[in-house]
Amino acid sequence: MDDINEKWKTLEHILEKRLGRKPNMEGILMLIGLQEISSSKTRFTKEEKQDLIHVGTCTLLAQEGYYRFVKKDDEGWPHYQQIKPMPEMDAEHQEMWLKKLMLCYFEPLFEKHV
Repeated sequence: MDDINEKWKTLEHILEKRLGRKPNMEGILMLIGLQEISSSKTRFTKEEKQDLIHVGTCTLLAQEGYYRFVKKDDEGWPHYQQIKPMPEMDAEHQEMWLKKLMLCYFEPLFEKHV
């Protein structure tokens, strides 16, 4: 667990240097969503921001086989289908699990950072 927390702090530091401020977990999920839609758009509505967080979450959970990518729509937004139920866990374990998935997603950043 200490290794995860240490890597998490490194990820926060890397993202803070790139973004100019330290993002929270929702911000990181939104960033993942942005990367997945590959849009040059810079302003999003509140609903679109929620959709970006959803895309980021689905992207991470697809790594674990809970969702699968179905298609991109005409606007470039990815669509996912849930293929197995999520495990039940308390908020602390859920946060740690998401952190692990985010660390896997951003693994290439660690290679460039070293």
